[in-house]
Amino acid sequence: MPFGNIGIGGLLLIVIVLLLLFGPSKLPELGRAFGRTLSEFKESTRGLVSGDKDDSKPQDDKKA
Repeated sequence: MPFGNIGIGGLLLIVIVLLLLFGPSKLPELGRAFGRTLSEFKESTRGLVSGDKDDSKPQDDKKA
């Protein structure tokens, strides 16, 4: 289910529910925590995908 089909009304409803659940003071903290988690996840997946190829070369150089 892609997020592109939510629309303005759906986003507004989500924001209102989040405001009711967490309050306006907690929302920036939750947004920052979500952003950090997402960036760490992206970095780790990039490391796993490209790390296998890149890690083998420096390790060989260190051994030699």
